[in-house]
Amino acid sequence: MSESITSTPEPEITVTIAMSSGLLFKQEQQSNGPAFYFVKALKDFNAIHKRQLFKVILISDNPSLDFLSSKINDDKLEDLITVLTVSEDQLVKELQRNKTHLYLSDNRMVNVQEAVNEGIAAAVMFSTEKMSSLSGKTLDFAFDGVGVLFSNEQEQENDPTLMNEGPLKRFLEVLINLKTNHNCSITTYLVTRLGDDTSKALKTLQTWDLKVDEAVFLQQPENASTLERIRPHIFFAPYQNKGVGWRMHQWHAWCLSKNQ
Repeated sequence: MSESITSTPEPEITVTIAMSSGLLFKQEQQSNGPAFYFVKALKDFNAIHKRQLFKVILISDNPSLDFLSSKINDDKLEDLITVLTVSEDQLVKELQRNKTHLYLSDNRMVNVQEAVNEGIAAAVMFSTEKMSSLSGKTLDFAFDGVGVLFSNEQEQENDPTLMNEGPLKRFLEVLINLKTNHNCSITTYLVTRLGDDTSKALKTLQTWDLKVDEAVFLQQPENASTLERIRPHIFFAPYQNKGVGWRMHQWHAWCLSKNQ
C-alpha cells in the first residue's frame, strides 16, 4: 500500500521595513517625508500582487498618534502600516522582536548605528527639495558596493579574492528570495565605482549565490545619468561618501558600517 505524500507549500515571505515616522510625514511642516513615495509604491506593489509582500512598521516616540493615524487613513495606507510607539532605549529590541529586515531613520545616526551593530540592515534618509511619485508596478533597489553590500574591510582573511559581508548584504538576500519564491517584479542593481575590485565583487556575489539584475561600474562616483536612468525606489550608499560623490536625490539612503 503506497502512502500519499503531501507537498509542503513554500512559507509566505513578508519583508518588514521599519522607519521613523518623520520619514513618512513631517508633522511640523504638515508635509510628506522623504520616504513617502517609496511607501506608496510598496502599497501599490502589494495590491498588484494581491498579497502582503511588504509591510511597514512606523516607529514613533510620541504617544499622541492622532496626526499619524489621520494621515495614514487619508492616504489609504492602513493595510500596509502598523504604528509602534517605542522609546529610543527599546528600539533595537523592538526591531528584533518584529523580525525587521530593514530600518530607515530620519537623521538619528545613533539609532542606525545601534541597529547595524546588532546585525539589522539600517540606513538614514534626509529630506530633499524635489520629490516625485514612483510606480509600484515594479520595485527597483540599487546598492553601492564597499560600505553597503561589502564591508569596508574588503578582503577576507582566508581568501583575498573575496570580499567581506557588508551591512546591506542580508537585505539584498531577502529581496532576491522574495523575487524567486513569488516571481514578483523586483529589480536589483549594483551601482558603484570599484576599480580593480570589479571582478572581486562579482565573484563574491556569486559565492554568496546572489545575482543582481544589473551591475554598473562607474568611472566616477558621481554619475547622475545612471541613477536617472534607473530611477530606483531607494539607493543605498555609504554614509562616508555623502557630499563627496553622489548628488542627493529623494531615493538616497545612507548606510553605516559596524562600530563606525
